[in-house]
Amino acid sequence: MRKIVLVLAGLLAIASLCSSAVSAGDKVLKMSTTTSTEASGLLNVLLPAFEKDEGIKVKVIAKGTGAAIRDGMDGNVDVIFVHAKDREMEFVEKGYGTRRYAVMHNDFIIIGPAADPAHIRGSKDSAEALRKIASAKAPFISRGDDSGTHTKEQEMWASSGVPLADNVLTSVKDGKEVKVSARKPAESDLWYFSIGQGMGKTITYADEKQAYALSDRGTYISYKFGKKPPVDSEILYEGDALLANPYGIIPVSPQKFPDIQYDLAMKFVNWLLSARGQAVIAGYQLEGKQLFFPDAVR
Repeated sequence: MRKIVLVLAGLLAIASLCSSAVSAGDKVLKMSTTTSTEASGLLNVLLPAFEKDEGIKVKVIAKGTGAAIRDGMDGNVDVIFVHAKDREMEFVEKGYGTRRYAVMHNDFIIIGPAADPAHIRGSKDSAEALRKIASAKAPFISRGDDSGTHTKEQEMWASSGVPLADNVLTSVKDGKEVKVSARKPAESDLWYFSIGQGMGKTITYADEKQAYALSDRGTYISYKFGKKPPVDSEILYEGDALLANPYGIIPVSPQKFPDIQYDLAMKFVNWLLSARGQAVIAGYQLEGKQLFFPDAVR
């Protein structure tokens, strides 16, 4: 009996070593990205295609763009895939990333209840739409999470001419308390709500509260046509040049962080920018609606 136990123990040890060897041989790229690439469902088709073609797995950390950029600044990931171009360029200029590569785009939209209590349909631009929401004191849900969408919303309020007030938001990210300095419409506590959540939860909450919100088109389409039950919120304003939403990918600098897997990062970048990667992006649709549009077709 003792011999059998010893033999079994030996076999288990060998199996464990073999498993560890296989695991150690896996190529795993660490990527911090915005919640919109995940919540839209794009990564569910993009990453399996990349793994099939290149044999590289991608470990995804999805969060707001600000937090994703901080991951890169801390050297915690190999690459960031986000959508706040000015902040991305600053990341590169400060030496944290090697170069920003344009990958794809869609746009931002203002969504809300079909009844449109602030009457923003037909607004001449997004600034007028926001002024109408503020004037009507209609409920507005802000992500309030230092994401690319939140950054765009801040830019839009600044251009609207609505009086603004400083606002410090506190949220918990990865077990750490994070303070986000932002601005919001003045005297808006009864109708403007910062919830510190990702895009999907913001869309869902706005839908439940019959409120307005800013969303990227990709995540909205996913929640409108790819979820059961779908959200009832409708697109009430779109098409402003200010609502452009470009996505870029940036390898983290190996000069600043020698342990970064720069070779894997560049394999992913080159695949994304190739005809194959761009075709996967262009081909991702829900109910015949395209969520993202390629920016790097060669």
